[in-house]
Amino acid sequence: MQLRKVTAASAAVLALAITATACGSDKEDGGSGDGKKITIGIKIDQPGIGLKTPDGKYTGFDVDVATYVAKELGYDAKDIVFKETKSADRETAIERGDVKFIAASYSINDERLQKVDFAGPYLLAHQDILVRADDKSIKSPADLNNKKLCSVAGSTSAKNVKDKLAPKADLQTYGGYSECLTGLENKVIDALTTDDSILAGFASQANFQGKFKLAGFKMTNENYGIGLKKGDADLKKKINDALTKMVSDGSWEKAVKDNFGPANYKNEPAPKIGNIVK
Repeated sequence: MQLRKVTAASAAVLALAITATACGSDKEDGGSGDGKKITIGIKIDQPGIGLKTPDGKYTGFDVDVATYVAKELGYDAKDIVFKETKSADRETAIERGDVKFIAASYSINDERLQKVDFAGPYLLAHQDILVRADDKSIKSPADLNNKKLCSVAGSTSAKNVKDKLAPKADLQTYGGYSECLTGLENKVIDALTTDDSILAGFASQANFQGKFKLAGFKMTNENYGIGLKKGDADLKKKINDALTKMVSDGSWEKAVKDNFGPANYKNEPAPKIGNIVK
């Protein structure tokens, strides 16, 4: 009889433990703003955009935007869990529910809109090139003909230039943007191409300040949006409201200056919500 009592009590304790564990798992991520954790996808290797520093902190324009939005949704900074989402994994991370939303130099386009929804846009970037500060030989995209043009492996940016603007450009593909920058600094290459916001972020690093300049060619329009699960109209509206407030109270402009200012990045004005520039 005593054994049955102990067993019954143990079962009750076990049931309570399982219930507590289940409740606890609900608090890993959520959108109600009631003190739960929220997981946000970002880049962690793009200075000025999204970077994880050696001390474990996260910096960059996208990080500032994501933090502001999360606060408007009801989350303190300590409640945010940043998760690296590489470009190829962004739609999958959203669809699986690995993240609540993604702010990671995530351009809105028709192909992605088939799989996820976007709030925003919150930044209008352009494909551009970065050259050495003292280089006066490249005044237009056509001047890239016979020049060594660098981008990262798998990027479409350099291919876009070679196919449409400078067919005789000598395309060099490196493993990462930092390698391209080193090559540019050492005069192994002549120009680096990707989004101007990303270029400005790299050029703003302390060890590169004053060494490079953006050409300002604006070769494409890249509307950065916040990616979220398709059909979540309520969250989309809340994020759009937060982005609108961020612009109106001056926080957006401050984030631009804080993250891109050292590169003299001539950013576009904050885009209007839903205004996709083709």
